Amino acid sequence: MSKQIRQLDRVVIRFAGDSGDGMQLTGDRFTSETAQLGNDISTLPNFPAEIRAPAGTLPGVSSFQVHFADYDILTPGDAPNVLVAMNPAALKANLVDLPRGADIIVNTDEFTKRNLAKVGYQVSPLEDDTLAGYAVHPVALTSMTIGALADQDVSKKDAERAKNMFALGLLSWMYSRPYESTLRFLERKFARRPELVAANVAAFRAGWNFGETTEDFAVRYEVKPAQMPPGTYRNITGNAALSLGLVAAGVRSGLPVFLGAYPITPASDILHELSKHKKFGVLTMQAEDEIAAVGAALGASYGGALGITTTSGPGVALKSETISLAVALELPLVIVDVQRAGPSTGMPTKTEQADLNLALYGRHGEAPVAVIAPKSPADCFYAALEAARIALTYRTPVILLSDNYVANGSEPWLLPDVDSLPDLRVEFASAPNGEDGTTFLPYLRDPETLARPWAIPGTPGLEHRIGGLEKADKTGDISYDPANHDFMVRTRAARIETIPVPDVEVEDPDGDARVLVLGWGSTYGPIGAACRGLRQRGLSVAQAHLRHLAPMPANLGAVLRSYDRVVIPEMNLGQLAHVIRARYLVDAIGYNQVRGLPFTAAELETMLEEVLKNV
Repeated sequence: MSKQIRQLDRVVIRFAGDSGDGMQLTGDRFTSETAQLGNDISTLPNFPAEIRAPAGTLPGVSSFQVHFADYDILTPGDAPNVLVAMNPAALKANLVDLPRGADIIVNTDEFTKRNLAKVGYQVSPLEDDTLAGYAVHPVALTSMTIGALADQDVSKKDAERAKNMFALGLLSWMYSRPYESTLRFLERKFARRPELVAANVAAFRAGWNFGETTEDFAVRYEVKPAQMPPGTYRNITGNAALSLGLVAAGVRSGLPVFLGAYPITPASDILHELSKHKKFGVLTMQAEDEIAAVGAALGASYGGALGITTTSGPGVALKSETISLAVALELPLVIVDVQRAGPSTGMPTKTEQADLNLALYGRHGEAPVAVIAPKSPADCFYAALEAARIALTYRTPVILLSDNYVANGSEPWLLPDVDSLPDLRVEFASAPNGEDGTTFLPYLRDPETLARPWAIPGTPGLEHRIGGLEKADKTGDISYDPANHDFMVRTRAARIETIPVPDVEVEDPDGDARVLVLGWGSTYGPIGAACRGLRQRGLSVAQAHLRHLAPMPANLGAVLRSYDRVVIPEMNLGQLAHVIRARYLVDAIGYNQVRGLPFTAAELETMLEEVLKNV
């Protein structure tokens, strides 16, 4: 049977099922296949916090959304064109996001009376008008997978588990994805159990062949590669990119990298990734708690390493005393905060931007630190390098504010030329620096950076006092002198405020916009997509995005004052907006959501259109 092939410029697919159905793995493999074709990609994993919620219930639904296109895209997509629903709970949880006309592939085997009752369906939505207006494709995924594996040497339970590979094979056929890498992946994943390799490969091929032969799918789709700068690309998550950025910082600085970490969602993957890179001088330690983790990292910095600790918001709260100690000691330390929904344990697997105030002010005393935030998964690599550069150059703690959205999302990353990365080498103190030639002054500062000397313990002649009590200027002796304390507090603040950071860049194609949309961190994609949509409709709007949040760019005040309205979308209750109002006396308009989900481009576009009408 000859099937029609239709060209598309973009597609958004969401795989959804029970948390034990392998939806994250399925989405990840489809993304990897898509990356090989050269499409631009953006993904959004969404999974429950419970290790194993009750099967077939709404709290147990896990999903993975992938947006791919033949042009540059900025978000995982607002709404799926295709939903793969492995059970009634997956259908009910995700149906509200589907536009009319979307394709729904339903695993009919799971639409039993019991499973329907678990989510409140009195009648199967496959038998009434619930799905009217959608293109529904009923597929008996479970039974067809079990049938396809009847000759395989696996149990019925293992055969049933392979239904996600059947679904992956079907979708790979529908969208003309290459599948060789998936077969190689299955061989590696189940290398110790050849029977599972054979079963999963057979399930994948059965799904592919089903698409090829069934009459229900009469059209196959193609999305051509995107026009991207030449070079070598790989698909990468934010946590992986951040990890590699820290490895690169170690190589470029010539210092050993030490990570002290306590496992916490969604930062744990950084610990897992860095533990693989011992050959690059990376040492990882899983500590017994958050306080021990940051203490070990600070100790490593004292000993001449690049000390790093990774965590999420609750962990930053626990680490705050040691971060204040690092401020007093004036030693480099990188604190990675992969933000999640709070307060307290909140919603551990959902995203939020609510740790900005914590990063800027969450320490006792006057304890300023540098704060930066990556805007996308691939940008995490460069943000990590920048955090290391500031920490090493200015002898200060730096908080790197990632979040769950960028940490677990993925996109293509153009591998950089290593020689183009910044030179992060540092000079340790090697000799006394006092005027008499014999005295070491541990707080005698570099006049340009205001950084004090970094003396490795045990260096002859450089013995000095260390600890959290206030230090006397230059000598580092314990001091309770009021004037000295005032001087040291102001000097530490000036060291942060005078760090030179790049000017904020404004995207204002027509040059006549009256409204500026200001963002930070992971809002970059939704804001950019919304601004594109408005411009395509002939509306003029400007966009600026902050990477450096402390200190802020020197030109930011002038930029803000050059527009009639400043709008700041944030996944919090207006934390950056409060800072902007206080510091620059600009009456910024906050647009705030704390739903555990990123903004959609459509909602921002609608909001901004209303602002433009009233300027």
